[in-house]
Amino acid sequence: MDAPTLVKPAWRWPRLRVRPVLVTLGLSLLIGLSYGTAVRLDQLANGLTSLPASRAYLWELTGALSGWLAAPIILFAALNAPSPRASGWVRFVGLHTVCFALYTTAHILFMMGSRHPLYVLFGWGRYDYGPLGFRLPMEVVKDVLVYGLTAAFVILLAAWRERQARVLRAAELEGELRAAQLQSLTGQLHPHFLFNSLHTISSVMYEDLARTDRLLSDLGQLLRASLERAEPTWTLAEERAHAQRFIALLSARFGDRLKVSWNVAPVLDSARVPCFALQTLVENAVKHNQDRREPLEVRIRAREDGGDWSLEVEDTGRGFGESSPASGPGVGLSHLEQVLALLHGGQARLERGRGPEGGARVALTLPRSGTS
Repeated sequence: MDAPTLVKPAWRWPRLRVRPVLVTLGLSLLIGLSYGTAVRLDQLANGLTSLPASRAYLWELTGALSGWLAAPIILFAALNAPSPRASGWVRFVGLHTVCFALYTTAHILFMMGSRHPLYVLFGWGRYDYGPLGFRLPMEVVKDVLVYGLTAAFVILLAAWRERQARVLRAAELEGELRAAQLQSLTGQLHPHFLFNSLHTISSVMYEDLARTDRLLSDLGQLLRASLERAEPTWTLAEERAHAQRFIALLSARFGDRLKVSWNVAPVLDSARVPCFALQTLVENAVKHNQDRREPLEVRIRAREDGGDWSLEVEDTGRGFGESSPASGPGVGLSHLEQVLALLHGGQARLERGRGPEGGARVALTLPRSGTS
């Protein structure tokens, strides 16, 4: 077996939207004016009345606006290293150290670079920043506070938004699951299947009571699972047991015309799978080939696939390209795709294809995070 490859986390880049940019710009201007007022009052308190008030406001406004211009650096760090638990200590400390150095450097350069031409423009002569040995450490100390508060705010805001998205997705999933419970009889176990199953059971009840008892038990378990199941997923072992009951009723009806084989890796018994997924796929294979006289073989496989795992149902029937005798809207696979999207977002997918013998092949790729 090949050694697993380590996937490097992709970098997330800040998405700058007009409204937040304008809001933060206004906030920066407000902070600059507030600090300018504080500096001016300090000058007056110390008797520095010869300095015009415009100097204090220009210093603080250019400082605040320079910090605003360099803020995307903080956003980048907060998005890519929100916490040591999420990104690891090495990435967390290393990324924030580098980004803080870039932020304070950009802030100081923007600030000094803007004050020099503004002094010339206003006819104030040459701008003197003061002794760099004291001024630069002073700015770095102030930037530590600004960087920390801004990063913390961005991380907390992102966590709040993610929580709200999870709540919304859970609400959507709850609605979808309620619809799935209703569809258990109209789609998963539609009336035709029930009628055919009852007809099959009645045809053997006087010949084989033991078999009749097993078939009635299977039908009862199917109905109970369809009506009472509240969680969106269960283990692959539970799904397999449910599908075997479903297949037993199909086999009683079709006899030798239906053959089902299983190839399931035991290590995946605890993997989580959407409820009734196999039932949907097997039923889809049978109903689209029920008019064929040739035996239909349905092959069910579950195997590990790199960091994910796959669940496949393949048949030897007519495939997706030919016309089918099945009637109805045919929402089984589409419904299953919607459930996968709600459960796993873009981490799971359903693929339709052609089997090696020309039949239909449907494969679900599921994340291993769904393994208990």
